[in-house]
Amino acid sequence: MHISSNASLEVRLSKPLTIPQPTNDDEARYFVCGVEPVTAHPLVAGVGLALLDQAATTLRIGITMDNLAVAALLALTPILLAGILLIGFRWPAKYAMPIGLVAAALVANFAWQIEWVTIGASIVQGLLVAIGLLWIVFGALLLLATVTRSGAIETIRAGFISISPDRRIQVIIIAWLFGSFIEGAAGFGTPAAVVAPLLLALGFPAIAAVLAGLIIQSTPVSFGAVGTPMLVGIGEGLAKEDGTMSTGVAERAAQLGLNQSEFIAHTATQVALIHAICGILIPLLLACLMTGFFGANRRFADGLAVAPFAIFSALAMVVPYLIVAKLLGPEFPALLGGLIGLAIVVTTSKLGFLMPKKIWDFAPRENWPAHWMGTVDPNKEKAHLTKRMSLVRAWSPYLIVVICLLLTRNIPAVKEFLTGPAVIKVEGIFGTPINQNLDLLYSPGAIFVLACALTYLIHRMSGKQILGSWQIAGSQIASAAVALLCSLPLVRVFINSGADYNNAGLDSMPVTLAEAAASTVGDAWPLLAPFVGALGAFVAGSNTVSNVMFSQFQFSTGVAIGASSPETVVAAQAVGGAAGNMVAVHNVVAASATVGLVGREGELIRRTSIPMLVYSLAAGALAFIGINGIGMNAGTVVFSAVIVGLLVAVVVASRSPGKPLVVAGTTADRPITS
Repeated sequence: MHISSNASLEVRLSKPLTIPQPTNDDEARYFVCGVEPVTAHPLVAGVGLALLDQAATTLRIGITMDNLAVAALLALTPILLAGILLIGFRWPAKYAMPIGLVAAALVANFAWQIEWVTIGASIVQGLLVAIGLLWIVFGALLLLATVTRSGAIETIRAGFISISPDRRIQVIIIAWLFGSFIEGAAGFGTPAAVVAPLLLALGFPAIAAVLAGLIIQSTPVSFGAVGTPMLVGIGEGLAKEDGTMSTGVAERAAQLGLNQSEFIAHTATQVALIHAICGILIPLLLACLMTGFFGANRRFADGLAVAPFAIFSALAMVVPYLIVAKLLGPEFPALLGGLIGLAIVVTTSKLGFLMPKKIWDFAPRENWPAHWMGTVDPNKEKAHLTKRMSLVRAWSPYLIVVICLLLTRNIPAVKEFLTGPAVIKVEGIFGTPINQNLDLLYSPGAIFVLACALTYLIHRMSGKQILGSWQIAGSQIASAAVALLCSLPLVRVFINSGADYNNAGLDSMPVTLAEAAASTVGDAWPLLAPFVGALGAFVAGSNTVSNVMFSQFQFSTGVAIGASSPETVVAAQAVGGAAGNMVAVHNVVAASATVGLVGREGELIRRTSIPMLVYSLAAGALAFIGINGIGMNAGTVVFSAVIVGLLVAVVVASRSPGKPLVVAGTTADRPITS
């Protein structure tokens, strides 16, 4: 692959220069002013100096990026810097992301030669996107404050305890099953905005609630928002400007005897199969993370004790998920998989099927370390009920949310209005081709607020209770604003760096990173394809955007390496893009804000990065096997290594005595025992 760029500086000369004719291509690249070929600095090997204005009084020295690695390293700098500050130095996102934004702007201007007005337009676009995300976060906070002030959360808590008071069971039912259903209906980070506050209200530590909400943003994500990552992400990613399939994709579809929509559905089925295999252990992982990080004895083995229930819950979701993907297409796998799984598991749980004999719970709240808790405390704000609220009435706010999500996403006339006339359109920002829409009424944020308004009537809340809920939500949203208002502009500067925006003739920064990786690994590319998808999601916070950015690149790379089914490489991209949502910075910031945990983003990313890496590695191995078959190949070896590694982890966890939670006392630290 070849990249060229001309980031230049000018040097005024006292008289014109005569430049000798170079004798070969290398001299043409490195000859400057007739002297010997320039030797590049070791740190920028392959970056030469090129004379653009010969025999003139102005010598323009341009940097020609013939070395793909240099361009990739520059593109990586903003993300690497932000990551080091967040994860390595444990800076809050509100401090780390502004520095990352400055780095992205400098790289965009110097190396990619993007004009400052375009960078400014990208920043404004990012701010508008951030406003939309803050609207969702505010709605989630208001919903939590509303059900807390009305007293509904006490009835909801009692309802879950009637199913099982075991926290491992609760996190699987709420996060994995209910969260998957919400993902299928709404997507775009909505599950964490619903699940995390609900778990918090049920008595989970704030950081545990957010961790659970992020971990489940994996298996269902590729079919979130009624299949948007497939229909829009891959559909647009593999299409030309006129909406028809690009040439190579059309040829492959014709080879399979499929039209455009059938080819997307065919690819989506492969996505569902990879997800279904990788997702089987997600519920068990949730249980183990709860017990290993937040248990009184911090024993992962306590999570393994519910392995039969966890695997049953996984199959209850992924089996219908896969069947729906195959029979009905990409719109409903997550939605119906989550709903069917929820019905099956709740019903069997009430009958005592696979329920643990020993109930597990967190240590008493007064013994929790301070970093487990956020600024939102539902127990502090809960109402004192004079009479018990019915379960249906208590759940009515969430039922309203679900019904509104389904109606607005599936009734064409309603959807067309909310995404058409009701949208605020900001076009041609600063005279650039950059546009951004604010669909505040179609946003889940509007649905959350509507649900709250109806809840005021259904729960017969007083004016004082209503005012208090708005005050709580308003004070909590302010803490998340800075981080999001800097994270999203960084993302847009990074993404808006392609050939349409730069004067250097370079691909965008994300594609440059992907090209560098592909040129390094060659035929083993399917193993790494999910990590490119994860990178796209980490940056953009969206599986859909990641697929739009990289689907064509992934397909072309699959063709270039001679893959028998290049669409399988695209499927690996989509799965990785889903897994990347676990660590996407602004997803983490938004989810943290819903439980008042702003400032702990680095800690959360550290804890979700390992599941993301394992999930992506397994997905890459399965994609490789899908292309090359089962045998002595890299895919089989890597997948076997993942399985063996997980089994070893299980054995080690089962034999570990754990490390009791230590709480600072007045005279000496003391362990908490259960």
